[in-house]
Amino acid sequence: MNDSINNFKVIDRQTFMEFLEMLRKDFLDTPESWENKTLPDFLEALTSYTEDSQSYYNNMKQDINADKPNWQTFADLFKGATIYE
Repeated sequence: MNDSINNFKVIDRQTFMEFLEMLRKDFLDTPESWENKTLPDFLEALTSYTEDSQSYYNNMKQDINADKPNWQTFADLFKGATIYE
């Protein structure tokens, strides 16, 4: 995944839309870097990663409550679903 996607700060609906466009472009440009290339696989990974997201934040020592998401949390879930198995 493109480093600019990983470092992109999502703070509101507009930047979330920009993030989604970057994510779409990343898939078109480098599909080999994505674990989940079909919509069913991506949605399955999105569900699983959403379920496990609090563990990720805890392991990374990030003070984020996954039960109170913000726009960045949603972006994190989409990023995670690209590679989550």
